[in-house]
Amino acid sequence: MTSSGQILEQIVDNVSKCILGKKNEIELIITAMLAEGHVLLEDVPGTGKTVLIKALSKSIQGQFNRIQCNPDLLPSDVTGVSIYHPKTESFVFKVGPVMANILLVDEINRATTKTQSALLEAMEERQVSVDGECHPLPNPFLMLATQNSVDFEGTYMLPEAQLDRFMFKLSLGYPDEDTELRMVQSQKKGHPLDELQPVTDMDTILQIQKQVYDVHIDEAVVEYGVQITRATRTHPSVRLGASPRATLSLIHASKAFAILQGRSYVIPDDLKQLAPSVLAHRLILQPESLYNGISQGSIIQSVMDQVRAPVRMER
Repeated sequence: MTSSGQILEQIVDNVSKCILGKKNEIELIITAMLAEGHVLLEDVPGTGKTVLIKALSKSIQGQFNRIQCNPDLLPSDVTGVSIYHPKTESFVFKVGPVMANILLVDEINRATTKTQSALLEAMEERQVSVDGECHPLPNPFLMLATQNSVDFEGTYMLPEAQLDRFMFKLSLGYPDEDTELRMVQSQKKGHPLDELQPVTDMDTILQIQKQVYDVHIDEAVVEYGVQITRATRTHPSVRLGASPRATLSLIHASKAFAILQGRSYVIPDDLKQLAPSVLAHRLILQPESLYNGISQGSIIQSVMDQVRAPVRMER
């Protein structure tokens, strides 16, 4: 586990050369990759979402594709299409941009709901179906979708079923003044992304993904995770709480996060740190909660205060 932790630390440091002051967010995205999850990045334009994803792709030598969403984008523009060749008198599948190790779906909420739904199979089944045939996606496969705030003109709300398939929802936010100053100074002679060198390869990432399943998690910690998600379902401000898929995501992500921290076991603090990013976007609030300005984040915080963490565990 130590060697894996060192490799992952190198990835974090490498990506941090392009995205300053966002180590926590970088670690969470790498955690999602190791846990075979997907990430939704919601923020205002220009905060470095695309640069972060490109930097990660270059760091691990992954096949990178990008889909720029707009209202004219069709499902076949995502999945690919079968083309008839007269010479061979047969159909040949022309792969779409979804066939990648790291897929950036930029401004996903600018695409229509029909096109958004085309991504559901890829996210959950890691395959696409075209003309009755299933085409598996490359392994590993990580989808990172960016989303502008819903009050921006020309955006569509993502359906709850699609939101639930994102392991994490993150926001980079604006940098502080010192970080923004360092960012400007670092780009006087060019963008750091242009000179970024890989630190590992996809085979190594696949090996670390397999190690995630061997990370020890005590039964008391598993029970703690289950209690957290179940508490969201009975919260008076919540109309629909976190799903069982959210429970599985929280537990598996905590095992990946432990490897990132150089440990072979999960501690309750791992779940505490991950819970807001895993659970908040899955909650549907009561109408009166929205009127009173109650947020999903505040509800997760109240749940974490309510559920008692285990104090003794077996390693």
